Amino acid sequence: MSEEFYVALINKMAEAVEKTNRIPSDYYGMYNVKRGLRNENGTGVLVGLTQVGSVHGYVVDAGEIVPDEGALIYRGMDLKDVVQGFQKEKRHGFEEVCYLLLFGELPTQSQLDEFKKLLGELRVLPKSFTENMILKNPSKDIMNKLQRSILVSYSYDNNPDDISVKNLLRQSLELIARFPTIVAYGYQAKRHYHDNKSLFIHSPVPELGTAENLLYMIRPDNKYTEKEAELLDLSLVIHAEHGGGNNSAFATHVVSSTGTDTYSAIATAVGSLKGPKHGGANLKVLNMIDNIKENISSWSDKVEIKDYLRKILRKDAFDNTGLIYGMGHAVYTLSDPRAVLLKGKAYELAVEKGREEEFALYENIENLSIEAFKELKGPDAVICANVDFYSGFVYDMLNIPHELYTPLFATARVCGWCAHRIEQVVSDNKIMRPAYKSVMDMREYVELAKR
Repeated sequence: MSEEFYVALINKMAEAVEKTNRIPSDYYGMYNVKRGLRNENGTGVLVGLTQVGSVHGYVVDAGEIVPDEGALIYRGMDLKDVVQGFQKEKRHGFEEVCYLLLFGELPTQSQLDEFKKLLGELRVLPKSFTENMILKNPSKDIMNKLQRSILVSYSYDNNPDDISVKNLLRQSLELIARFPTIVAYGYQAKRHYHDNKSLFIHSPVPELGTAENLLYMIRPDNKYTEKEAELLDLSLVIHAEHGGGNNSAFATHVVSSTGTDTYSAIATAVGSLKGPKHGGANLKVLNMIDNIKENISSWSDKVEIKDYLRKILRKDAFDNTGLIYGMGHAVYTLSDPRAVLLKGKAYELAVEKGREEEFALYENIENLSIEAFKELKGPDAVICANVDFYSGFVYDMLNIPHELYTPLFATARVCGWCAHRIEQVVSDNKIMRPAYKSVMDMREYVELAKR
């Protein structure tokens, strides 16, 4: 079969498949389907309970959503207080947050030291894993490499299917520790085999935390500044958990409810996060900012910036979707606490990197987007910058390659996924099985010769 004929055949078959799989949009309203597991007022459908984390963005009064300042809660503690606590003592906080999410309590100094030491010793990948799994099978997409590496970890585990809490915790700690190493090595393999660059495989340093090890392993010279490590650590902290209803955490709950192994559940979460609607939004922000830069003559001209934002909202500019990426959130209304925390530290790094003018552009776009949105939707419309608005800029200042943005998200979120998995197995042994309404009419089978 020629390549030309094969492509033509697939195109023809795809047209038929698309036609037979398209459900009329009005059917969803007719059958009261909660599309996206959302109620009519935009709130999420309640499908479970959790103690791991929660997201607050509004209050509901008489069935109506009333905007409120955003808050992200880790195990009953406001994330802002947690961040303020470790930053006041000039410490990195990701390992402390991982401990909190897994064990439900903040660690004492000795517990934190022991936890850090344990993670440090677990960061090295199993014997022959790097050569056989990562270097011999490089992928152009690091998330794909991460997902495959998680699944193959099953083969390196002497007790992979045991779902006792003791075993779940062991597996969780090993995955949390090894994610940075897998991500860094997956990036180096991609860089070497697909981009024709030199190969650098740096062993993780047990004494370094997650943020420092990431910078150490992805950079050829291992060098980084304390400000860089501090900001990456903050990014990991604010991405570590986001309630049980976000897509990847919910996927973890769904798959874990079947009683399957940890590697299958966490690989599912990575597959969810790989989707651009979930984990890749900050790249969209960067692309949009680049487009804005190309179409305005001055980064400081607010009138010109706002005019272009209006064009974007009218679907006359950028990708013609009418979306200003990084603005708005499914839950947060008046503010996204993650964006607030990241923005402050982003300015400090911008000063260190000499990029204050670019930071000011981001800030102008944020403020003017809110104004333009109100002009379009009405004065009562609310929208705020979400975490993706500044995270891409932060990673760019850290000189982190674009292909690592979502894997870094996964490196942060794996501790939240593991916490949700353990909670699901311990608290709710009922398999998740929601309903789907069939809207296909019954038909008679037709014999082959009569079709």
